[in-house]
Amino acid sequence: MQKNALSLDQDVVMLHGWGMNAAVWDGCSACWQGLDQHRIELPGHGASPFQPRLDSLWSWADACLEAAPEQAIWLGWSLGGLVALAAALRAPKRVTGLILLTATPRFVQAVDWTPAMPETTLDQFHADLAQDPVATLARFLALQVRGSESARDTLRTLRQELDSRPPPQPDALSLGLDLLRDEDLRGRLPDIRCPALWIFGSHDALVPPRVAERVECLMPGAQTRVIAGAAHAPHLSHPTATAAAIRDFLDGQAACA
Repeated sequence: MQKNALSLDQDVVMLHGWGMNAAVWDGCSACWQGLDQHRIELPGHGASPFQPRLDSLWSWADACLEAAPEQAIWLGWSLGGLVALAAALRAPKRVTGLILLTATPRFVQAVDWTPAMPETTLDQFHADLAQDPVATLARFLALQVRGSESARDTLRTLRQELDSRPPPQPDALSLGLDLLRDEDLRGRLPDIRCPALWIFGSHDALVPPRVAERVECLMPGAQTRVIAGAAHAPHLSHPTATAAAIRDFLDGQAACA
């Protein structure tokens, strides 16, 4: 594995999930204390513009790389994790480490990939999005906290954060669902050489914690951590445990440098 030194004062690029915005990081400051944060909004989310040329995972990664510092740790939540993986493949010298928060290299089920969402779930989101974007986002928020020990409080926080920034653009939401449905980076994981930490929630209804076992096989050297009692937003529902996992990872890599 590439020996990149990670430190608590290093730049960290932070990518939110589908339908979200940069405000999702506001409620969990303990997780990022001491890190030089660069909160980048995905194309068409929050205040980030959306252009027709941004029509693929790789173009989304390129757009985020354009806004990112020359070198940084990349932290991605859910869809943001998929974009962070693409950035690490696209520009390996610029991504010094990865922290992947309830992310997965493949979001939908396959014969050889059962710990994932049924494709019909995303198809239904697509159909609902065309009819009522606001209600579809609300349903997605509820799904993210399902099973969490503090589901009600986490859902309230997510709603407040989402409302604090401009609403996502419908075209960006539609393409984001396409990326969640169609992208499969499992075969590319061994090509990523930087240190990596994958954090999962034990009660996640979108990215089951069993993905951790698959990641350990596909990405030798990667670390995994499952946050007990958390669903799809452990940084909001369990900030102390999530912060501890991130600190342990950064401290361990700094000691090995």
